[in-house]
Amino acid sequence: MLTFIWAQDEQGNIGKDNTMPWHLPADLAYFKKQTTGHTIVIGRKTYESFGRALPNRRNIVLSRDQNLSLPDAEVIHDKKEVLKLAETEEVFICGGAEIYRLFRDQASRLLVTKIGASFEADTAFPELDWSKFQEVSRIEGQEDEKNRYPFTFYTYERVEN
Repeated sequence: MLTFIWAQDEQGNIGKDNTMPWHLPADLAYFKKQTTGHTIVIGRKTYESFGRALPNRRNIVLSRDQNLSLPDAEVIHDKKEVLKLAETEEVFICGGAEIYRLFRDQASRLLVTKIGASFEADTAFPELDWSKFQEVSRIEGQEDEKNRYPFTFYTYERVEN
């Protein structure tokens, strides 16, 4: 199964200068809970924004750079390798925008944190045919001194393949 996981603001923005334009610890904890123990697939720029492979996950970096070698993550160059893996296990697509775009027609499940605020950004989540997905759950996040914006965790599942 291929699962997309991301956070976006009210405008659909997901990044600014290769980082998230907001600080929302509850979303980071949610991401960690969902992806720990699983395989994550990211692009090189997202890997660089993390600064290292994420612990307790199989980290795969999908890159066109045939010479890319990373000390703490697997590098692959073919989308087909990811799709083959997703036949036998849940694989989380974690960005960036180019990686989401590459797999949008194969995603089975979407985990999206929608933040009720707008931020200055230079990267938006790619266009997606939302009619092919159905909301199956939503959990309202709790605003507090550390999580200063309204946010909701949504789960969608594909209704048409």
